[in-house]
Amino acid sequence: MARPRKPLLSRDRIVEAASALVDSEGLDAVSTRRLAAELGVSGPSLYNHFRNKDEILDAVADAVSAQVDLSMFDESDARDWRAALHDWAVSYRAALAEHPHIVPVLAQGPGRRPAGLRVADAVFGAMVRAGWPPAQATYIGALMRYFITGSALGSFARGFVDDETAYDPADYPHLGQAHLLADRRQKVDEGAFETGLRALVDGLSLQYEQLERGHLPPAGTVRPAPKRS
Repeated sequence: MARPRKPLLSRDRIVEAASALVDSEGLDAVSTRRLAAELGVSGPSLYNHFRNKDEILDAVADAVSAQVDLSMFDESDARDWRAALHDWAVSYRAALAEHPHIVPVLAQGPGRRPAGLRVADAVFGAMVRAGWPPAQATYIGALMRYFITGSALGSFARGFVDDETAYDPADYPHLGQAHLLADRRQKVDEGAFETGLRALVDGLSLQYEQLERGHLPPAGTVRPAPKRS
């Protein structure tokens, strides 16, 4: 009986194997030699599909970008720009939460990645259609990427140890409950993200109202604080 053939090597198979390595062991685990061994092929065969490791990681990052829901930015969608921005940010963060080790690559920007560029195009287009000037729409896209990728780069709650003795009240009088944060990581991190996201969207809404009234100052302008009576 003939031995079953191995599946032909393809870009998709390489990306799938690389993604599994990144998810389980991190970016440093990925090498052409390691991937070739995982796929049961010779190392040089990978170069028929990718020139180097960086291209492979770009493809892994783009596969994650492709998981982000963009339907809220369709012209046929009934959500206004505020709800669309919120719902997209939640979807984006969820995708990054599933693949946290690839976030440093995604944080560099879309470059030439097709799915990443589709994300940028959808956000920018929706903001311009909503009435934002192109420059402001660009700033909003950048702002949201900073916030979302930053939130996925690390856990605030996990940064605190679960040892109560590490927080001597003589030194840290307000951290008496800090040792509990690690066990509540998901609740704390999700709550912080949602709080920050609402603050961003609410702040943009105020700017939008100023824009509609023709009072939105140029970017970089700092308004003086109102005088107290």
